Order: sequence, then structure tokens, then C-alpha cells
Amino acid sequence: MRLPSKVTPFCRSTLSLFPLLLSEIKTSDISPMNLFGKIGKEVGGIVNFMNTLDCLYALGQIELDEQTELLSYVD
Repeated sequence: MRLPSKVTPFCRSTLSLFPLLLSEIKTSDISPMNLFGKIGKEVGGIVNFMNTLDCLYALGQIELDEQTELLSYVD
């Protein structure tokens, strides 16, 4: 996870990607693969994408349904 610092501006940090991913997940449940297909270029690659998903999951903002393999937003 890249946190904002003197070296890393906020716009290049993991935190800046939270709204982007959450806005896509809020509209409807989506698979991680489809979500990456939609916004993969905007997040800067699979590593940043997975780091952001990990953080959102750890914070309890999203959950993964293991049966359907879809990400959903947690209110």
C-alpha cells in the first residue's frame, strides 16, 4: 500500500483509488475481473488494483461473495 508522503503525492497513493473502485462497486455487484477490465488502466496496473481491493476489504467497505465470486459494497 502506498500512502501519501513527501515522496508519494496523494494522487499516486492507494488512498486516491478508493473512490474510483467504490463508485464502480456501489452501482452493482461486479466480479474482480470485470472491475479490472473497466478501470485497470486508470489504477495503473494489477498490483495497484489488488492493493486497493485488499485495503477496502480490510476496512470492511467491500465484501466478496464466495458463491457468486462478486464484489459488493457494504453499507
